[in-house]
Amino acid sequence: FYIFRAIDEDRKIRYKAAVKIQSWFRGCRVRAYLRYLSKMAILIQKWWRGYLRRKHFRKIVETAYFIKKMNFYNAMAVRIQKMWRGYYVRKYIHNFHALKKYLKAISVNNMLVRSELQEYADMKENEEKMKDLEKKEKEKKYQARKMHYLLSTQQIPGIYNSPVRKSPDPMELLIRKSKPLTHRKQHMKSPFAYELYDWPTCKKPPEFVTTLPLLPNDRRKPQGPFRDPAEVLWQRYRPLEPTLRVAESMNSPLAKTREGTRKEEWRNPIHDNEFLLFSSYHKNNEKYEPSLRRSGKYGREAYGTKHFREVYPNKWIADKDFETLFSSIVLFEKFGKTYSSTGQIV
Repeated sequence: FYIFRAIDEDRKIRYKAAVKIQSWFRGCRVRAYLRYLSKMAILIQKWWRGYLRRKHFRKIVETAYFIKKMNFYNAMAVRIQKMWRGYYVRKYIHNFHALKKYLKAISVNNMLVRSELQEYADMKENEEKMKDLEKKEKEKKYQARKMHYLLSTQQIPGIYNSPVRKSPDPMELLIRKSKPLTHRKQHMKSPFAYELYDWPTCKKPPEFVTTLPLLPNDRRKPQGPFRDPAEVLWQRYRPLEPTLRVAESMNSPLAKTREGTRKEEWRNPIHDNEFLLFSSYHKNNEKYEPSLRRSGKYGREAYGTKHFREVYPNKWIADKDFETLFSSIVLFEKFGKTYSSTGQIV
């Protein structure tokens, strides 16, 4: 019995060892196969990815080569256009030879103009010198005529013909040739004499007066508190001045504009705006409270701000507004037109 039991135990031990050897071998074989499969998958992926990368790289290279060719083409096109445009501009628009010829002509013209201007300046300078000389000669002649009383006589030599001198002074010779001044009575010209034909409203004589009466040259101002005759004549024939009655209509555009401006100023007075009192500005910040009648919560008063009376345009008979004219003020119309007892304008 013990022999069979030992044999059975030995068989079990050997069976377990064989199973263990088989499991280990099979595991090694499976792991080797899996390693082989993994290597093959990695190899396939490597080749496939390399193929995709090489394909993508070819596309990148083709795109870069195309861009390089286009850039080169554009650069060459710009260079050709630049050369052509420069040639066209130099030949047809800004021709160098034509410009050189034009500048040469301008320089020649400038030289001619400069020479002419120099001649003109010299001529003007000579004219100014001649005028100065003539003016000095006239002054000398006038002084000679004015000092004609200093002419020397046979008995008494003048101051310009001193016996000490060997020859008389040139002023003495000039005094001998000139004539003495005549002392005539000079007539005083009135400042109103030249204003008869130069009034503010018209530059010519008025139509209602054909010829103005001319005052005699030798007429003098009458003795007494009287005005100058020329001033009286100008006062008599001065133009008409419109009165306030016919100066401007109440319905003219300018008058309507003024009326609208006045109404707006009355509707928006300055004292309705809020402001701080200057006397208490440094004490507190209390604001000004407007009156209830002007700007309260109940609204403003309509009378005197918008209208004074109700208007019904549908009941109007005529299309035009009623024209109201100012009545003339006699006292104002007489201003500057009447005279006092002493002959002065009031």
